[in-house]
Amino acid sequence: MKNLINIFIYSLLLSLPLYAEDWPQWRGTQRDGVWRESGIITSFPSKKLTPIWKAKISGGYSGPSVADGKVYITDRISEPQEIERVLCFDEKTGKKIWSHEYPCVYKEVDFPIGPRTNVSIDHGKCYSLGTMGHLFCFDTSNGHIVWEKDLYNEYQIRMPTWGISGSPLVYRDLVIVQIGGKDNACMVAFDKNNGKEIWRNLKDRNTYVSPIIIQQANQDVLVTWTRERVVGMNPLTGKLYWHVPFESHSGITTPTYDPPYLFVSSFDHGGCTIKINPTELKAEKLWLRKGPTSIRTDSLHSLISTPILKDKHIYGIDSYGQLRCLKTETGDRLWEETSVVPKARFASAHLIQHEEKTWIFNERGELIIANLTPEGYKEISRTQLIEPTRGQYNKRGGVCWSHPAFANKHVYIRNDEYLICVSLAK
Repeated sequence: MKNLINIFIYSLLLSLPLYAEDWPQWRGTQRDGVWRESGIITSFPSKKLTPIWKAKISGGYSGPSVADGKVYITDRISEPQEIERVLCFDEKTGKKIWSHEYPCVYKEVDFPIGPRTNVSIDHGKCYSLGTMGHLFCFDTSNGHIVWEKDLYNEYQIRMPTWGISGSPLVYRDLVIVQIGGKDNACMVAFDKNNGKEIWRNLKDRNTYVSPIIIQQANQDVLVTWTRERVVGMNPLTGKLYWHVPFESHSGITTPTYDPPYLFVSSFDHGGCTIKINPTELKAEKLWLRKGPTSIRTDSLHSLISTPILKDKHIYGIDSYGQLRCLKTETGDRLWEETSVVPKARFASAHLIQHEEKTWIFNERGELIIANLTPEGYKEISRTQLIEPTRGQYNKRGGVCWSHPAFANKHVYIRNDEYLICVSLAK
């Protein structure tokens, strides 16, 4: 009888579906770099995994987004004329479903290989934001344009050195972007269905940061980092709730939140932890630490890689590729690890949390599974996913700087030549 019960329970478990999840925007479903699927491998079967499919694309820094059976990516072609493209592929086969291209001459933009932002998908529509501020809303089924805007000309954007880089945030009936336009238009919200401007606020210059939503005082708060400060705003009206001064010319990393702490970091200006008041719409700077140079750094000077916060500790990639662990409350360093990515200026790796493990995709095209704890770094497994290419950065044999997407037990990643899909199912 006992054996029959065990067999029944085992059969029932086998019949239950394992949890799967899309990756419909920058850094996943909740924009927090957490991968919430089950049924994933715990180590790699070989040192180099074979893609299920690969699709030919061109250059760009944007990462893939995955939703409702489709994969979205943007790229740029410079000859015979300069165009940006939005591409949509079948998630299972890699077959192109639709694409849209439009003329786009890069003006005053360094690192001009291609677009920076992830496509954001929401209820049958997707939103793309190009390097020069071309904002599109597409019907996801066929790529037809629902509405479009030339934000560079309409809002007279004061273009930052690396172009428009913050991914659009879809919130309720709005799509919110950081563009640094004139006339109080650093942050702008549009009706997601027709493109009508709903609100604008802040005279600040823009950075390269993608805004997020956090919970504070029992309500949603829009958080972003401009060139002058970190701000908390009402996402429906644009009203400024609070701000914490922290100037940065190179703010790229997304603000990271683990209540009550919000952390931001930049290559030139170090790291800053902000304490978010849980009962009132207020915030205060807990600490700001900066080293004297980009080599002699203190706390964490991140460029491309957004750190992760967990259990009152910060884990992130410093200016020359060092993986560091800091105490959230003080910024004191507990340890440093240099084996994740070869040491070099701007060396980078993306950190994604999956259950108790941290998955790390480095600029050499390698995917790593590791344990990160206050006691140290423990590597479990490493595999080669894709080859670096020179378009994104024409040094050290090229790089892979685009953030991967983890969706439905697969990883999707691009270089300047291909978009690939690799199974990570157990």
